[in-house]
Amino acid sequence: MTARSFNYYGYSKQSYIECLGLIRSTNRKHISILNTWFVLINLLYLVFSALNLFGVNQERIPLYGSFLLASTLFEIWLFAFPKAVEQHSHFAVFSSILILYSYGIITSVIEPYMPATMFLILMSLTALSFIVNMSTIICLAIIGVSVFLATSYMHKTFSIAYRDTYNAVIVTTLVIGLHYTFQRTRVSQFILYQRDLQIQKELEVKSSFDALTSLLNRGRFFSITEEILRSRPSEYLTLCLLDLDGFKQINDNLGHQMGDKVIQIVGKTILKNLQLERFANTPISEWDLTEKVSNAGRLGGDEFILFIRGKNSKQEVTELLQKLLDTLNAVRFDGLNGIHASFGVTEITSNDRDIDNAYKRADEALYESKRAGKNQIRFSSESRSGEA
Repeated sequence: MTARSFNYYGYSKQSYIECLGLIRSTNRKHISILNTWFVLINLLYLVFSALNLFGVNQERIPLYGSFLLASTLFEIWLFAFPKAVEQHSHFAVFSSILILYSYGIITSVIEPYMPATMFLILMSLTALSFIVNMSTIICLAIIGVSVFLATSYMHKTFSIAYRDTYNAVIVTTLVIGLHYTFQRTRVSQFILYQRDLQIQKELEVKSSFDALTSLLNRGRFFSITEEILRSRPSEYLTLCLLDLDGFKQINDNLGHQMGDKVIQIVGKTILKNLQLERFANTPISEWDLTEKVSNAGRLGGDEFILFIRGKNSKQEVTELLQKLLDTLNAVRFDGLNGIHASFGVTEITSNDRDIDNAYKRADEALYESKRAGKNQIRFSSESRSGEA
C-alpha cells in the first residue's frame, strides 16, 4: 500500500475527490451532532455550577459559560448556513476539534489531582466522526496530545502526568487505527454510491438521447415538452418540424456513411444555434425546466423537431430558423453541396393543452414548405386563428 493510498484510506486521491461532496455533507452532520451534544453538556454543567451540585462549584461558571457561548454561536452558524459549512468543511472540522480539544485540556488542568479522561474521550469522538485524511488526522492528534501532555506536566504531579502520558499513547494509537478502519468503510460506501449514481446517469442519458446527434430522442422530447406545457408558462412558444430535402439521394449517391455524417452535422448545428451544447448528453434530472431554454429532438431518419423558447415574436423565431437554414445550406464537403431542409413552424396557443394539436399544425406547415419548393420556412396559418 502506498503512502498516497494510506492517506486516502486505501483509495486513490481521485476516488477520494469524487466523494468530497458526500464527505463534506457527512462532516457537517457529525459536527452538528457533536456540537449539539457539547452545548447540552455545558448547559448542564453550568446549572450544576450555579447550584453547587455534584462537587461542581460556582468558580467554574465562567469556564462553562464561555464554552456554552462559543458552542452556541458555532451552532447558529451550522444551522443558519449549511451550504457555507459544507463549502468550508475543513474550517468547520478544525473549529469543532479546536473547541473540543481546548475543553478537554482545560478540564484536565482544573482537576490536577486526577488523570484526565475528558480530553481522551473527545479525541476519540472527533477521530471517529470526521473524515479529513490520515495525515491531517494524525497531525491533529499529535498536536492535541502534545499540548495536553505539556499542560499536564506543568500543572500536575509527575506520577499523574506520567499516567496521562501512558493513557494518551494507548488511546492515540487505538484512535488512529480505528479512524483508518472506520473511515475507510465510509469512503468505500461513498465510492459505491457514486458509481451507482454514475451508472444511473449513464442509463438515463442512453434512454433520453439519440446516439447519432446527441439530441433528445422522440419519446423524451415529447415527455419534456408536455411537462413544460402542463405548467402553462406565460411566454411565447413555437414548435418546429424540420425535414431534410433530398436525403435519399445523399444516401444513394454518396453512401450511408455520408448520410450519417449529414445527420450528425444537422444535430450539431441545431445544438449550436439553439445554444443547447451544455445540455447535450446531460441527465434530464439535472435540467431546470423553468429556465427559458429551447430543446430539440430527432424524430427518426432525417426528421427533427424543435421546441423554441426565449423568443418574443414570430420575427425573432424566423430569424433564428433562417440562420439555422443558412448554416446548413453553407455546408460543403466530400461532394456535398449544402444541406437543404424544409421547416414547418407553429405558434403554441393557450388552447394547446398538449403537444398534439401544435404538432399537427407544424406538420401541415412542413407539407406547405415542401410543396412550395422546399428549403424554406413556413408558419402555420392556424397558429393564432385558433386561439380563443
